[in-house]
Amino acid sequence: MKALVLKQPHEMVIQEVPKPVPQGNEVLVRVLRVGVCGTDLHAYGGNQPFFSYPRIVGHELAVQVVEIPKEARRQASHVQEGDIVAVLPYLHCGKCIACRNGKTNCCIELQCLGVHTDGGMREFFTIQPKYLVPASRVPVEDIALVECFSIGFHGVRRSEVKPGENVLVVGAGPIGIGVIHGLKERGARVIVLDINEKRLEYAQQVAKADVTVHAGKEPVEQRILELTGGENPTLVMDATGNAKQMMQSFNFASQGGRVVFVGLVTADITFSDPLFHRKEITLYASRNATLEDFRNVISAMESGRISTEGFITHTASLEEAAEQFPLWRKPETGVIKAVVRVG
Repeated sequence: MKALVLKQPHEMVIQEVPKPVPQGNEVLVRVLRVGVCGTDLHAYGGNQPFFSYPRIVGHELAVQVVEIPKEARRQASHVQEGDIVAVLPYLHCGKCIACRNGKTNCCIELQCLGVHTDGGMREFFTIQPKYLVPASRVPVEDIALVECFSIGFHGVRRSEVKPGENVLVVGAGPIGIGVIHGLKERGARVIVLDINEKRLEYAQQVAKADVTVHAGKEPVEQRILELTGGENPTLVMDATGNAKQMMQSFNFASQGGRVVFVGLVTADITFSDPLFHRKEITLYASRNATLEDFRNVISAMESGRISTEGFITHTASLEEAAEQFPLWRKPETGVIKAVVRVG
């Protein structure tokens, strides 16, 4: 079968690899669509933490269940052969302190498909059925977006946002759009800050952000104060993964406010401790997502509460993807979300 292999930074090739055979309680799935994440693009560029080469990337997956061996049927009672499903790509041990407390997203032995172990840019792979999430009423292209939006939903759930609360979302990329959708699900008033005009337009017109602020055209701190009655947002959610911008989040937060880092950066983050204490800011990290977040996103998609209109801006076949990856990394390409068609 064919697989798209990232051999080393900037070197991605199609290779013939053996078709996997289910072992133990594994099932065999056919890959249909793979969303291209910032993680994949960073790995291509050689600057993704926790990553090793060579690797088959891809963790935003829509797959079809092909074979459920007898040994796996007991654990696969929620799916049938032929079902098209989402994949929870965070393989966890189920035994460590994080897993025992329901935080499988930060398992001590976490293995993320496409990062720590081979992912979905191939025709078939095997996986335990507990990682398959039914999504029968969601179009296949949208199933490939579930993981991306779940990252945002998880951060929102961590934030404990309240209806009507003023929230600043910094970064209107794919993860930021997921954050906006999650916040609107909970009735927040959402202000979005970015420097990309097209992404700001999308955030307001499709994701239904209440207000947008263009960082390159407006006095940012003054504008945010104006939009919050001179008090600043009680919640700031950073989805940039940019160290400088993440450090700026503390300036945007209100007295007694909260800051959530959804984006990840390899650099150290520093901030003013007097400011942090004076405002008594609460800082949250948000990592990956859980099964609950996946189900919440799928429910919102099924009911039409989330619009994916225009979110997928670029597509390619598995064979074409190697040539497209360097282009998708360039801001001028205008990518919001690229999706690879596999099957």
